Amino acid sequence: MKLTERIQKLREQSLNAENRISAERALLITEFYKSGVADAEPVPVQRAMAFQYILEHKAICINKGELIVGERGPAPKATPTYPEICVHSLQDLEILHNRKKVAFLSDEETRAAYRDIIIPYWKGKSNRDRIFKNVTSEWKDAYEAGIFTEFQEQRAPGHTVLGMKMFWTGLNDLKSEIYVALEKLDLLDDPEGVDKRDELRGMEIVCDAMVAYAERHARELEKLAGQESDPKRRTELLQMAQVCRRVPANAPQTVQEALQHYWFIHLGVVTELNPWDSFNPGRLDQSLYPLYKKQIEEGSVTKEEVYELLESFWVKFNNHPSPPKVGVTAEESNTYTDFSLINLGGVKADGSDGVNEVSYMLLDVIREMRILQPSSMIQVSKKNPDRFIREAVEIIKTGFGQPSVFNTDALVQEMLRAGKSITDARNGGCSGCVETGAFGTEAYILTGYFNLPKILELTLNDGFDRRTGKQIGLKTGRAADYKTYEELFAAYRLQVAHFMRIKLIGNNIIERIFMKYMPVPFLSVLIEDCISNGKDYMCGGARYNSSYVQGVGLGSITDMLTALRYHVYDRKDVTMPEMMEALEADFKGYEELQYRLVYKTPKYGNDDDYADRQEVEVFDLYYDVLNGHKSPRGATYRVNMLPTTCHVYFGRVTGATPDGRNAGKPLSEGISPVQGADINGPTAVIKSAAKIDHIKTGGTLLNQKFTPSLLATEEGAMNLVHLVRAYFRMDGHHIQFNVVSADTLRDAQKHPEEYKDLIVRVAGYSDYFNDLGEDLQNEIICRTEQTQL
Repeated sequence: MKLTERIQKLREQSLNAENRISAERALLITEFYKSGVADAEPVPVQRAMAFQYILEHKAICINKGELIVGERGPAPKATPTYPEICVHSLQDLEILHNRKKVAFLSDEETRAAYRDIIIPYWKGKSNRDRIFKNVTSEWKDAYEAGIFTEFQEQRAPGHTVLGMKMFWTGLNDLKSEIYVALEKLDLLDDPEGVDKRDELRGMEIVCDAMVAYAERHARELEKLAGQESDPKRRTELLQMAQVCRRVPANAPQTVQEALQHYWFIHLGVVTELNPWDSFNPGRLDQSLYPLYKKQIEEGSVTKEEVYELLESFWVKFNNHPSPPKVGVTAEESNTYTDFSLINLGGVKADGSDGVNEVSYMLLDVIREMRILQPSSMIQVSKKNPDRFIREAVEIIKTGFGQPSVFNTDALVQEMLRAGKSITDARNGGCSGCVETGAFGTEAYILTGYFNLPKILELTLNDGFDRRTGKQIGLKTGRAADYKTYEELFAAYRLQVAHFMRIKLIGNNIIERIFMKYMPVPFLSVLIEDCISNGKDYMCGGARYNSSYVQGVGLGSITDMLTALRYHVYDRKDVTMPEMMEALEADFKGYEELQYRLVYKTPKYGNDDDYADRQEVEVFDLYYDVLNGHKSPRGATYRVNMLPTTCHVYFGRVTGATPDGRNAGKPLSEGISPVQGADINGPTAVIKSAAKIDHIKTGGTLLNQKFTPSLLATEEGAMNLVHLVRAYFRMDGHHIQFNVVSADTLRDAQKHPEEYKDLIVRVAGYSDYFNDLGEDLQNEIICRTEQTQL
């Protein structure tokens, strides 16, 4: 289905819109708190009243020709900030304004607002200020050294996804649930009774606030209709006004109402607090299909009209870059997609095939729209037909990097293992990059990345970090002290456990801060059991609660340990002192040794059991030191293996390593092999990757790169289908593909003006190649280019 003229214009408007910093939300929330109107209220009610104030006063933006309305800021790509979480400095604004790639512009009026109003009020009051005041010195030292990152330092918790229930539930229905919960409160004998009452009061306020916000759009649409000369558009505007008066107050009855209903909810979530929540509609095909089928059968809508509605919906996501970062990351990080991931396919609640006509329609939308946001994935179960994967391959082989491919049967096993019911597990999926969760019933939160290779560097140096000049690890011994590989690995285990302890204690301090100061009554309304429990999403109110720490560099640490085991302990053709001298010299003068380490050593990703046993050993270690610990809100800590772009940063703070890698070079990403190390083809890669127990995780990320010619024929395309099926039979969690040659990418570096639309798969998301930093571009170029299946 080709794009209509309307959608072409909306798409171009979105693509051409300039990223801008909008001070609107920051000013409104500052005005609210400065007014003192809610000073006497409990925190949940304060937060609800702040939400109401923002929605009452933020600008209404309705773009010409669109069918779904509502913008995060006052215009497309006008991006709000969240000073209660993290305050942008004037220097941050200057850096963002002048960046060569993915700039966020700010005019003098915006900078004056920050200088004169926003910064003075929030200095010392933001959550980021609270965090750095409360975490321990050992946490700060490890953070500075690049042992781990902290997500909540600059943004709010969340990777939560809307459940299907919300597609047949209006906010008025939820208010009825709130009233029932209020009536059941025991204010005499329940020590939490008053707290529950305060939370439920906040929930009631935000429901009314969102309905009123939709009403504001309805009035504006009617105003525009009165000014419209085109009779067709006037009718559209009046119909859209009717839709906004029906949803989200009431359950949607049509596809258009369902999309607008979700979009108001989405705006509420990202306006309330979460600046990088990866919030998304989840199982969109299954949620829309009953309404679509009903309307098609009764003749109240055509397929063409549904396509146009879906494509207008797609543009809304692309109008919303994620709010930019601060400090060093403002200068270095070009990743500003909002990580909304549409799930397609999979199974129904009864376990049967979940693919339907809307699934294929949405694949058509992804192919034709070809924009970064929303991101997309297919869930693949043994119950789904090969045709579904084959249709996705048609998009993948164009080099778009979407959709990524997930194993539904593994996802369900992962969630059952984590204590979800079979129904909730089947209704779940993934958000962000690869993170598993039960949609609409779980608060699952990413807490930051963990640098596994850097910790081996410290293990070889008695816990001393040469980069920062600080003793940050345990004194487990120097490299020459380890007489056997087992002694070395035992010391590594102690160091990993030591830093994980520091990380999790920091997590718990930070989580307490969010529980106390930043409840989210609107998001809580949407997630099952928060209302009946009378507890906020931040405080453990959801049916299920999980927290993830993302391990980074599995391929790198595997090859590092393999090189030491192979050369120093088994073959004994390299002494440990010689290895350490080479690392300290960054292999200058040790080029022959570096050659042996790179080319004459077993490597992960080649189905080589000698190398892969270190992969399994490290994974099991990481699982053991992390899994099962409890957070203050009652969440269980779980394993996740993904980097986004952090493998580049972690590589920058890690010296030369025993696998032959030079200091500062990127680490491996996800569970993918080290760039260029996998030389036995994609089948060997998936066999190596499948040796860890993916079911024990909440997500693993595997990238593969193919030349376009490999998928150009029907045989090649079907071979990719078979590769996916084979990996998923081995319980692999996820796989995604870059279909582009290294030569093309190198030429794009030299002539970026000729490759403005070149999109690549980075980690769990796609981005324009021209927008990536040079280090990340080079890392993608260096990934092994598979030439046969």
